[in-house]
Amino acid sequence: MYLCYIDEAGNGQTLDPARPDAPPVLVVGGFTVHDSHIKQLTWDFLNIKKTYRPQLRRALHLSEVIHTEIKGSDVRKDVRVGNRDQRRAAMLLVDSILGLLERYSARLLARVWVKQEGLAFNETGVYSTSVGSLTETFQAQLLDCHSRGVMVLDSRTKSKNAPNVHCVTTRKYRAGGDLLKGIIESPVFGHSDTHTLLQLSDLVVSSLMFPIACHAYLSDVTWNVHCDDAYRPLREEFGERLKKLQFRYQDPAGKWRGGIVVSDRRTARPSSLMFGPGRPVPPAVVIPAQQTDGDGLPSGV
Repeated sequence: MYLCYIDEAGNGQTLDPARPDAPPVLVVGGFTVHDSHIKQLTWDFLNIKKTYRPQLRRALHLSEVIHTEIKGSDVRKDVRVGNRDQRRAAMLLVDSILGLLERYSARLLARVWVKQEGLAFNETGVYSTSVGSLTETFQAQLLDCHSRGVMVLDSRTKSKNAPNVHCVTTRKYRAGGDLLKGIIESPVFGHSDTHTLLQLSDLVVSSLMFPIACHAYLSDVTWNVHCDDAYRPLREEFGERLKKLQFRYQDPAGKWRGGIVVSDRRTARPSSLMFGPGRPVPPAVVIPAQQTDGDGLPSGV
């Protein structure tokens, strides 16, 4: 079985010069990993936290190490305005996080929404659309691996949580048949202080994807604090590794989908800019139009 952990960075604030600290992008994404790696991945992640938060080495209880988070927003702030030692530590942390994902064959998936100046941004609709899209990508991976899985989303509020999974629930239980057969249940919600790997998802989305998107698509927006050339090293040093960690697939119509998908409402530039200028997104697996057993599950499940 596979687990998929999803978090977000950004919000629905309008991109406007009157709000120089408004997030210019919204990123909803995370990673998938096989359940056999969960325990060791968690232990290794806790050791990384101890490395970059030395005070945790003196913690008397495991719960303290688990509950103490390294927030992705703090890491990217260190990259942007920290001193030399803080920037170096932040870059080393991101390098360690990517190393973890590579070691345990995790796969990245995300929807990145680039805002347009002055236009209202429907956060609820965009978030719901993102969850639906990421669910389709996860289903494609499960079909390719002949497996099943569960999605764990970072919990927000009940009023925000519920609309974001209705699209998944209706696809699973529609009269015409389950379109997401590999996914056992509609996405569930967790808290980062109890689901440790949601903290890892936050670091991937908030300290890496968010600032890279700001640099790649909004470098000309000089009045916004998030659009800073200080993020250039993240894109240059880690963009290629992000590209390789994606799960991408070809649908029955032959169109490539999945991975880190960018919707650029300003200039309609391609998703490949996330990985560096001029670098094409690589091909991946092909998902056949029909590959199920008689019970409706992917073959071999």
